[in-house]
Amino acid sequence: MTAQLGSIAADPWHGANPLDPGFRNDPYPALRRLREEFPVEQTPFGMWRLSRYDDCLRMLRDVRCGVRTSDGKIPGVDEDTLTGQRRFMLQQDPPTHTRLRKLVSKAFTPRAVESLRPGVERVVDECLARMADHGEADLIAGLALPVPSTVICEMMGVPLADRESFTQWTAQATHGLAGPMAPPEVLSLAMQAGGKLAEYFQDLIAERRESLGDDLLSGLIRAEEEGDRLSYEELVSQAIGLLIAGFETTIGLIANGVRQLLLHPGELARLRAEPALIETAVEECLRYDGPIILTVRIAHEDARFGGQVIRADDSVFILLAAANRDPARFADPERFDVGRAPNPHIAFGGGTHFCLGTHLARLEAQLAIGRLVARFPKLELVSDEVQWGASLFRVPGRLDVTL
Repeated sequence: MTAQLGSIAADPWHGANPLDPGFRNDPYPALRRLREEFPVEQTPFGMWRLSRYDDCLRMLRDVRCGVRTSDGKIPGVDEDTLTGQRRFMLQQDPPTHTRLRKLVSKAFTPRAVESLRPGVERVVDECLARMADHGEADLIAGLALPVPSTVICEMMGVPLADRESFTQWTAQATHGLAGPMAPPEVLSLAMQAGGKLAEYFQDLIAERRESLGDDLLSGLIRAEEEGDRLSYEELVSQAIGLLIAGFETTIGLIANGVRQLLLHPGELARLRAEPALIETAVEECLRYDGPIILTVRIAHEDARFGGQVIRADDSVFILLAAANRDPARFADPERFDVGRAPNPHIAFGGGTHFCLGTHLARLEAQLAIGRLVARFPKLELVSDEVQWGASLFRVPGRLDVTL
C-alpha cells in the first residue's frame, strides 16, 4: 500500500499525461487504470478527467457545456496575441459556432460526400499504383497523407504544390490546442506555424478574389464579401481550420487502422474474405485505436459525476479512447473485431461540436484501407515500432510496410 501511494504521489497523472511520448505510444493501459481507479478526477492543472463511457457521453450530449467559459474566454489563452487564429468554428460556442458551421456544412453532408466517391477512388488508386512500383513503402507518404490532403485541397481549391509546406505547419499548429499544458517552446512553434498558415491563406485569398470558383474557399470569400456573415479574420481562420481538420486526423485513422489490421492477421484475413466488412472495420479502427485520445469541454452548469461536482466554467478532459474500451458498454473491448456491431464509439465526439467531417473521413478510410489490403495480399509491417509525427494527435509520421 505504501509503495502504491508513493507511485501515485510521484506521478499525479497516473501514467496518463497526454503530452508524455510514452503515453502516446500506448495509452491504453493507463486509460484502463484511470477508468477503473480514478474515473472522475482533477489533473495537476486543475482540469477534470472523465474516462467511463456513460460519463463521457453524458458530458458531450446532456450537460450544458462548450469550448469557452461563460464570459466567452478560452482558459489560459490570450487571444489578443493570436491575430484571429482562435476564430475557427471548433473554438466557438453558439450562436457564433452555429453561424460559422452553417456556412460550410452543406459540403460535408452524406449526399455531398458521396458525390466525392469517384474522386477519392481516383486518388487512392493513383497512390496504390505508385506504391506498387516498389517492394517497400512508407504508408504515410504513400497513402495515408496524400489521400485526405489531396481531397481537402481539391474541395477547398488549395494548390497541391504547396502541400509539403502546409502539412508541416499543420502538424506543428495542432500543439496550440494543448494550451498552458504545453512547454513554452512547443507553444512558440505552434504560434509560428499558425502565423505561417495565416500568411499563406491571406495571400491565397487575395489571389482567389480575382477568380472565384466553386470551391469551399471561394464560398467563404463570398460570405465575407457579404459583410454580415463572415469577417475577414473569421475567413482566414475558417480556411486554416478546415485545412487542418480536413486531413490531419484522417492520416492517423488510416495509418493506425492499417497497423492494427496487420497486428491482427486473423481479422485482416476476415476482411479480405469479406470485403463488405470494410465499413464496420473502419468503425472498429476508430474505436480501438483512433487518432484522438480526448476532447475538451468547459462546463456551463454544475454537474455531478461519481460523487464529484464539476462546477460551471471548469474544464473537462473527455477521454474518448478510454470510453471506447469501457467493458460496461463494449463486450470484450480489448478485442479488435472488424465485424463488431453495434459499435457506438464516440471517436468523433458528440453534441454541438460533433465532427463536421465524419462522413468524409469514413469514406476516405474505407476506400484507402479496403483497396490497400485487397491489392497487396502480402502486406506486412517492417517494424512494430511507430514513428510518431509532429502532430499533437496520435498520427504516425512514418509507417514502413513491405508489399
